[in-house]
Amino acid sequence: MTISRTICLGFLTVIAAGTVLLLMPFSLGSEALLQSPLTTFVTALFTATSAVCVTGLSVVNVGEYYSFWGQFVLLLLVEVGALGYMTATTILLLIIGRKFGLRDKLALQQTLDTTGLGGVVSLVKSVIATMILFQLTGVFLLLTVFAPDYEFEEALWLSIFHSINGFNNAGFSLFADSLMRYVTSPMLNLALTTLIIFGGLGYQVIIELYLWLRERLSRNRSHREFSLHFKVVTSTTIFLLILGTILIFSVEYSNSETLETLSLSEKIMAAWFQSVTSRTAGFNTIDTGGMTTAGLFITTILMFIGASPGSTGGGIKTTTARVLLRCTKATLQGRDEVLCYQRQIPATLILKAVSVLVGSSIVVFISTLLVSLLQSNLEFTQVFFEIVSAFATVGLSTGITGSLSLASQLVVIATMYIGRVGVLLLMVAIAGDPQPTSVEYPEENLLVG
Repeated sequence: MTISRTICLGFLTVIAAGTVLLLMPFSLGSEALLQSPLTTFVTALFTATSAVCVTGLSVVNVGEYYSFWGQFVLLLLVEVGALGYMTATTILLLIIGRKFGLRDKLALQQTLDTTGLGGVVSLVKSVIATMILFQLTGVFLLLTVFAPDYEFEEALWLSIFHSINGFNNAGFSLFADSLMRYVTSPMLNLALTTLIIFGGLGYQVIIELYLWLRERLSRNRSHREFSLHFKVVTSTTIFLLILGTILIFSVEYSNSETLETLSLSEKIMAAWFQSVTSRTAGFNTIDTGGMTTAGLFITTILMFIGASPGSTGGGIKTTTARVLLRCTKATLQGRDEVLCYQRQIPATLILKAVSVLVGSSIVVFISTLLVSLLQSNLEFTQVFFEIVSAFATVGLSTGITGSLSLASQLVVIATMYIGRVGVLLLMVAIAGDPQPTSVEYPEENLLVG
């Protein structure tokens, strides 16, 4: 049982447990009683997988299909899925006071996408504190949005549910139209986009930013130098958010089904929310199915890139996209080394980035092909958008999720799982850890491009 297999099987175990809990009578609402046993089972499996993989896709309206306790189970699955199986296990071990061995630390290192083994347990404690701080802040901010429209108890539950889903980039909503009714609410847009962005940056980036701010406020003379990871993640994230807002605003400006009826400030706010949520959050304040083809294509690209390593989001990650772009630039400039912020990128990292891109593309291609064959009544754009959303654990949909056949749902379930655990980690889990070799083969050139 290798570390990669432990992580992959751990996620499957949590999904299985979540499926069983969502099948329990106390989790189901009256609508679930109208379905056949097979459909109810697949629905529970789909929802549990979507929650553990922090995707947000759902074949039913979770606000009506599941009871309060079913929604509570859903939140627990989202929390465990966002933390990662090994991180959640570590929290339990911390509670019972068990010491950590080398194997535990190696597993945590892979789960959190961190380098080095020093301080991984302390990092887990910081992750817990960060998660609690942001989610509680989100609850208080969202309470000001929901309190005027609902009774306090219901408003509080809505705030808790959407805050946890926002920071964990899950995207489940208790409303049938997601958050379209609040498209003009500045507070909801501000609160959720902030939660989504920080949840997608990654815990290491948040902690590094906190340490920098603490030194600044304490007027410490020593200046902390940001890591290359921090610089790449923050700069790439800011660029994609701004570019996505501009492009979506431009192509959807006169679309009567999305932005046309809004004022200028509301259009900018809606475009900003759509750009942010495409980074693997899954909420929507405009009708995704009513977007133009160009708007759907832009959103698909943003979804495929996704969030950053060590975060609650999916996709190929911002760092992967940045390394590939720098590699392309180096080739065009005739350089043998790939540079970023005056630092040289290791060749092993470049190979990993290329492998992630190729592996992810293959998974999306195969899944899209299978669903297209199973559902010939659906347009290719809708199927492709759905599959990329599932693989990147986003949760946005053009509205076809509920109409997918049971076989298509199983394909989407597998796609969400692969997207959450990672293509490379899954392949290593299947094939086993690579064996070192001392054999070197001669080089020979070939034509490329």
